[in-house]
Amino acid sequence: MIKAVRGTKDIFGEDVRRLQRVEEIIRLTCDSFGFNEMRTPIFEETALFVRGVGEGTDIVQKEMYTFRTKGETSVTLRPEGTAPVVRAFIEHGIYSQPQPTKIYYIISCFRYEKPQAGRQRQFHQFGTEILGVSSPMADAEIISIAHHVLEKLGVKSVKLYINNLGTKESRAAYLKVLAAYFREGEGELCETCKTRLNSNTLRILDCKAEPCSKLADNAPSILDSMDDDGREYFGKLKNILTSMGIAFEVNDRIVRGLDYYTRTVFEFVSDSIGAQGTVCGGGRYDNMIAELGGPDMSGIGFGMGMERLMLAMDPNCVALSGRTDIFIGYIGGAGMYEAQGLVYRLRTRGIHAESDSAERSVKAQLKYANKLGARYSAIIGDDEAASRVLKIKNMETGEATDVEFDGIVNFLYPQGAPFFERMLHGAVSDTKEEA
Repeated sequence: MIKAVRGTKDIFGEDVRRLQRVEEIIRLTCDSFGFNEMRTPIFEETALFVRGVGEGTDIVQKEMYTFRTKGETSVTLRPEGTAPVVRAFIEHGIYSQPQPTKIYYIISCFRYEKPQAGRQRQFHQFGTEILGVSSPMADAEIISIAHHVLEKLGVKSVKLYINNLGTKESRAAYLKVLAAYFREGEGELCETCKTRLNSNTLRILDCKAEPCSKLADNAPSILDSMDDDGREYFGKLKNILTSMGIAFEVNDRIVRGLDYYTRTVFEFVSDSIGAQGTVCGGGRYDNMIAELGGPDMSGIGFGMGMERLMLAMDPNCVALSGRTDIFIGYIGGAGMYEAQGLVYRLRTRGIHAESDSAERSVKAQLKYANKLGARYSAIIGDDEAASRVLKIKNMETGEATDVEFDGIVNFLYPQGAPFFERMLHGAVSDTKEEA
């Protein structure tokens, strides 16, 4: 028997309905914040991630799925969403339009790492980017949309941590001080961090190995190396977040795992999913657009793993809509034709209607309706086909009501037509509130 590849997962039934509902909340939130969706290819030229993400990162060195095409081009399944968005921003000349450009995406990503709860080798990521401006207001906007989504989904015990990595110049000065500190205790570092000492010193601050984390506790703070402009920038961000009512803590050990970050970095952490509690992380990248061949423009964004989000969120905040509105069974040939036609017409009106396609007995059909969790059921026989009137039974109370075929939608939804029908007719002014 062939099984799913390790680190991948089939999503179906209630799980996929819950995921769809989460995506719906995300899309509605992004729309209210003025973000537009972008869909990029599932694979890109490998050079995009080497240059964009950083050659010294764990992603590039250990985790990418890279292969050669028949034309001998090296391509990689995307391990994250920012670099492809920046590539598209440059390639299509979006930078020439009025800025900022506000993008969101819900995509599949691929990383070769140890599978665990909420972490798969193929995973889903929600992300946002604001491109074309360098401002603490944009930073706060990115943080605020993440905060709102987490709040909307009922993610519990969430804390926002922020830090500032400085400009390219101030960070370079700090790295010299940091490297000198860690060289004094190099013998205590794990093997991975000994390598990082020469290639990605900041990541030692993020190491979870006990000897490294103990050594990092007394390391110089990057905030001490911040210049006057950096302190003013960071101060404005903190003031804006305060004005939004978004609580935060400054954590000078947050560095994130990607090379492209400058200035603002942040993480939302929840203790509801164990030690690896980061449910969202992001930051500013002031140099990536230029390094990938575009103009000297800045960007900021975040990534939110959907699998980890689903573990951390309150399931009661996501109402599932998988219940069948009505099951319409039948007796005889005429009843069968009428039932199939009526179910189709109801479906085109936005009603979740079901019928029998296995030619069961009437008793078995009603048993099947009960398994589907149908709110109502009805049977069409010769009399119903002739009169165009159904006896609709409430499956919970057993109460039966005579309803004309043309009146079924109003019977099921007396307060108004379902969302889908109003959408088809353009009457969707209240869809955000209803959704």
